[in-house]
Amino acid sequence: MKSRILALLREKGAVISGECISDVLGISRVSVWKHIRKLQELGYPIRSSAKGYQMDGDFDALYPWEFSHQAYKIYFHQQLPSTMDAALELARNGCDAFTVVIAEQQAKGRGRLNRVWHSTKGGLYFTLVLRPEISPVFLFQINFAVALCIVQMLNELFGIEAGIKWPNDILVGKKKICGMLSQMEAEAEHVSFLNVGIGLNVNNLPSAVEPGAISIFEILGTKVARRKILSDFLARFEAFLNQNDIGNILVQWRQCSLTLGRTVRVVTTNNVVEGRAIDIDENGGLTIRLADGTEKTVVYGDCFH
Repeated sequence: MKSRILALLREKGAVISGECISDVLGISRVSVWKHIRKLQELGYPIRSSAKGYQMDGDFDALYPWEFSHQAYKIYFHQQLPSTMDAALELARNGCDAFTVVIAEQQAKGRGRLNRVWHSTKGGLYFTLVLRPEISPVFLFQINFAVALCIVQMLNELFGIEAGIKWPNDILVGKKKICGMLSQMEAEAEHVSFLNVGIGLNVNNLPSAVEPGAISIFEILGTKVARRKILSDFLARFEAFLNQNDIGNILVQWRQCSLTLGRTVRVVTTNNVVEGRAIDIDENGGLTIRLADGTEKTVVYGDCFH
């Protein structure tokens, strides 16, 4: 019901009476008042007067009812230690595929290799629970698809030219705008779930604590609606998975890559590999041509270039 009330207020723009809302939605005026009161308590800028109610500006909210057709799969929290931890519990308890856990802020947000992800207010921090019916060896496709969808979304919604640094960092220029972390549980060849955590710098100021980071706000000079970003990403990602095969994903990933063709240094748990990044193999590994002309493929590590 909250989503329908908000839709009416946003559509009208002007004052709309409680009686009108009551008639359109088929609920009592008391019920309208209670819903409006709750929305005001949550921070929505709704002005009340003798004539009715009016939305006084927008509110960058990520509550479930902002995603009407997916509301039952959205779990929003003002603060969490980590959306990955909350999503892990939900996944193990059998939640639906495409369940989304969102946090306004994270106290212990983390990226790859347990690095701290600064999760200040204004960013978009969420974990997506997936249940792909593919072999664990091909799960890298999911991470590649997520990265591609984010790059495409940034370009189409905001005109931001982003690219992908292997394996899954999204950069604008040389600065990081988005990071990803994935976690899966599987038995033999059956994947129980794959959780993909995403931290996108939107209206926050990450460069204040991390000089190598940047946000949409810092690029555009204006704040944008995070719910629009999340809605677009979820629809885009689901459609992408339904329409693309591994060959197509690799082709598109190569086109968006900031790593291929560069001299790189990849630090793994056992050694350091240096050379020229020349390709991505069918398993998502980075193929590097070494100084002696031989080639080596690394499947995991920290890539610098």
